[in-house]
Amino acid sequence: MILYPAIDIMDGKAVRLVEGRFEDATTYHDDPLEAAKSWVDAGARFLHVVDLDGARSGESKSLDHLRRIVQITGIPVQYGGGLRTLPAVREALRAGAERAIVGTAAFSDVDFLDDIVSAFGPRIVVSVDVKDGMIATAGWTQTTQMPAGDAIQRLTARGVRSFVYTDVSRDGKLSGPDIDGVKRVAGTVRGRFLYSGGIGSLDDLRALAALRQVNLAGVIAGKALYEKRFTVAEGQAALDAR
Repeated sequence: MILYPAIDIMDGKAVRLVEGRFEDATTYHDDPLEAAKSWVDAGARFLHVVDLDGARSGESKSLDHLRRIVQITGIPVQYGGGLRTLPAVREALRAGAERAIVGTAAFSDVDFLDDIVSAFGPRIVVSVDVKDGMIATAGWTQTTQMPAGDAIQRLTARGVRSFVYTDVSRDGKLSGPDIDGVKRVAGTVRGRFLYSGGIGSLDDLRALAALRQVNLAGVIAGKALYEKRFTVAEGQAALDAR
């Protein structure tokens, strides 16, 4: 499993939210590149970058930041936020993203999903963001009546093989992962997935590693790293312990 440090970009700065609420943003770096460099210097193997402004508006706002991060750090980056058209996904990949993360449009536009899976295959990751067991969309501002398990099964049937599963109710709270939710998702995903939401300690990472789920490929951590609950190296070592 790989530890993915998270860089959430809002108004050109690296921030963290609580439960996806834009009004509860804490700024950690005035320049997202500085956050990226700090994680890479600490040993990160991969970065998770989200354009929060893009997620809220429906179109990418942070491609320049993506380009700078990829060019300066030289490590793989997965990027999402506002990627709701085929040209938008293509542009993110051309800007240097190793993988493009899509959310809202993957659930609302079947033709779009089919097009990007056909065009880019394994470079497409679908974000399964969940509130109270139901899919949340539009930058987590809207909750649907679609259960997460059903959504994953539908996406798998259309060729999706990579997912990010986020428990929105735990995001930014450092309260620990949803272990039962991870088990349920692992039983549904036919491919690979990353977990995000509530990571606050090395014990949280060890608990996820102890599940020994072969399709759980990584864990995304943000606030815990910014708040120095553990280092990138310590977090990676905890995941490697499985």
